[in-house]
Amino acid sequence: MQNPDNPEYKSGFVALIGRPNVGKSTFLNRVVGQKVAIMSDKPQTTRNKIQGIYTTDDAQIVFIDTPGIHKPDNKLGDFMEKSALSALQEVDAVLYMVNATERRGAGDNFIIDRLKKVTQPIYLIINKIDEIHPDELLNVIDQYKDALPFKDIVPISALQGNNVEDLLQTIIAGLPNGPQYYPDDQVTDHPERFIIQELIREKIFQLTRQEIPHSVAVYVEHMEHKDETHLDIEATIIVERPGQKGIIIGKGGSMLKKIGTLARQDIENLLGDHVYLKLWVKVVPNWRDKASLLSSYGYKKDNY
Repeated sequence: MQNPDNPEYKSGFVALIGRPNVGKSTFLNRVVGQKVAIMSDKPQTTRNKIQGIYTTDDAQIVFIDTPGIHKPDNKLGDFMEKSALSALQEVDAVLYMVNATERRGAGDNFIIDRLKKVTQPIYLIINKIDEIHPDELLNVIDQYKDALPFKDIVPISALQGNNVEDLLQTIIAGLPNGPQYYPDDQVTDHPERFIIQELIREKIFQLTRQEIPHSVAVYVEHMEHKDETHLDIEATIIVERPGQKGIIIGKGGSMLKKIGTLARQDIENLLGDHVYLKLWVKVVPNWRDKASLLSSYGYKKDNY
């Protein structure tokens, strides 16, 4: 908790907002030093608010990584947008992240229009500067600088780490004095079960074709420690169509085995235990449009 010898301790909650695939999860993982948000080159990877916690001797920032804001086309999309927008009402600052390699478009204007209602300080974060020539940066800034009354504009590379430390210090400087909300060694507030589901889902993104990710959910059915160092996990992968089930299982179960092997390695690295991971695939037609199923798979109204 807050050190009574340091009344200047600063803390606060900061939302990460941006179009899908601008690098919010990559940034969050770099800041906290390990994988708490799954990463993929496909949009709509993040579906729940994921808190990452950055702690120093003088400050604590609790990041809320929201789903990328986009116009919803089903109940899951509606959930994701509400989840993102609700985060803006709970924070001390907002980081609006954009991709330096893409021109401002309709999706950015959609977000900017919603950010006009926000009274908290908004920082414009221009990510992926490692992918452009330095001379192009001013052109990117010009596209956004007058769109909102930004508190600051900070170019970074979340992947390479360029300017990330400077950004953190800029954020801290603008936070109020407050308590240390979480212990020094805690990097997320999500339970192990949620992180495990996300890691399995990440492997599906990485290994399967384009049509699979948006229609996949993962639910941990059973998790039990056999002893102090061995963990048994049983999880179900939910898809909408039989053809998707076939793709995820693969010929002779080869794809499912790859997914399980890579996910198990990440889970072991995260938890420090030996893991036995068993996966099933289940077809549930149109689950993304059924509120009761969204709730049972972890997309709950309480989260937005």
